[in-house]
Amino acid sequence: MIYTIPKILQNAALKHPNKEACKYMSQSLTYNDLQQKAKALAALLIDLEVKKGDRVGIYMNRSIESIIAVYGITRAGGVFVPLDPTAPKERTKFLIKDCNILHLVTIPSQARDIVSLIELSTPLKVIIGLEKDIDIETISWTQVFKSFTDEIEFPRVLGKDLAYIMYTSGSTGLPKGIMHTHNSCLAYVKRSKEIYNINSTDIVAGHAPLHFDISTFAYFTAPFSGATTVILSDAHTKLPASLSQLLENEEITIWYSAPQALIQLLLNGLLEEKDLSALRWVLFGGEVFPRKYLKQLIELWPQAMFGNVYGPAEVNQCTYFNIDKNYKLESDLPLGRVWENTEYRILNDNDLPVEKGKSGVLAIRSETMMLGYWNNSELTDKSLYKESILPVYDFEFFKTGDVVKENDNGDLVFVGRNDRQVKIRGYRVELDEVEAQLVKHKDVREAITYLEKYTHKSGDTITAVVLLKTSELEIKVLKAHCAENLPKYAVPEHIYIMNEFPRTTSDKVDRNKIKIKIAENYNG
Repeated sequence: MIYTIPKILQNAALKHPNKEACKYMSQSLTYNDLQQKAKALAALLIDLEVKKGDRVGIYMNRSIESIIAVYGITRAGGVFVPLDPTAPKERTKFLIKDCNILHLVTIPSQARDIVSLIELSTPLKVIIGLEKDIDIETISWTQVFKSFTDEIEFPRVLGKDLAYIMYTSGSTGLPKGIMHTHNSCLAYVKRSKEIYNINSTDIVAGHAPLHFDISTFAYFTAPFSGATTVILSDAHTKLPASLSQLLENEEITIWYSAPQALIQLLLNGLLEEKDLSALRWVLFGGEVFPRKYLKQLIELWPQAMFGNVYGPAEVNQCTYFNIDKNYKLESDLPLGRVWENTEYRILNDNDLPVEKGKSGVLAIRSETMMLGYWNNSELTDKSLYKESILPVYDFEFFKTGDVVKENDNGDLVFVGRNDRQVKIRGYRVELDEVEAQLVKHKDVREAITYLEKYTHKSGDTITAVVLLKTSELEIKVLKAHCAENLPKYAVPEHIYIMNEFPRTTSDKVDRNKIKIKIAENYNG
């Protein structure tokens, strides 16, 4: 019975020991190889006194070591915490402190960043995957694999145990950690395998970095199915023509990414010249896929099924809508229907269910749902809608913040957001967090941000408008300030300066008037 992440790999290694489990550039591991290397890392972590529930950071770009780290940490009973190596160091420092991460797994190419990181005040004690003379203990990957013996006793990991914490943007200006158990992860894995019929002949493109929630498909659903995962390099994801050639060479059968990656492939990947006939599923999620681009891809790959995947990181995935070349794409795709073992409510502003056909906030109750937010029970409680069933038992639904309605076919249709959370290239961004960082600059008096929809080929962008305390501040300085404190995707594409903000009668900033003024003065 497979009920934990380590058991996914154990089962795959038992059934397909010599089958290719994962590839990265010229590197390749069979399921047996991956199992042995993950066990070696787990043994080292146990020797370093990592206990069940201890958080272990993973700090690396896309690499074959990332999948070893995931399975090694969970085999040791630890909780893996993916850290974005491109994020500002202060942000990474916050996550390390918030989770009290003592052990960090990395790769040699991150050496310079690691040195910068440990210069900050963090609880880090050991860096694994690095051989460098620095102020704290380092253990190279060679040492990890050399010292392993089969005599180690691994802890008993349960389905209810915490498996990973994935951080996303928070409305307070601080990131929030989403806690998932082995149970919630496996519920997602089993359901996604079933819906998309993943099997051992499939070759899955691992496009998403580990800190992006849709990476769970390539890292867990593919191994659960005995498939091969091809982890795409950072370079390939930035060079569409090279990426399309890789997809052809590897005979990729399943693709999953945010729409923007597919749009870049379409516009710059020379797809007409590539034989991608092996593709049987093209999955996308995280944001709305513009119809004009989706239509072109469906025409290019008529043999493939296309799947609109929906679900906040808090519930992994909860709805699906699948189409083929015969589907009439006359409007934006619906989110579809909730999958099995899941129920939903559509709520009004008073947390009461709306009438059929009316719009409201989507709330989801599912096995795939998070345990809660790390170190933030207040935010967890605020995110839930509860229905009292018994004096000691409530049905708990996660309020997604997405406004939806049910159409005549029974499909859920996305209407918009009811809060200040937006999606940029598939990543969730709290606009309040961006504003909080802007006003931290000593020369910024006030700031507002908003999403601009598909103004150019790079997709949705964030626009900021600020009031300054001085007229001498340059826009490029303000952008640099944001880049030091926010992920790249959250840095405003455009920053405009106004002398005063228009306000409502209740003295609140009139955001709509500001957007109109900017459009008239700069975009018109």
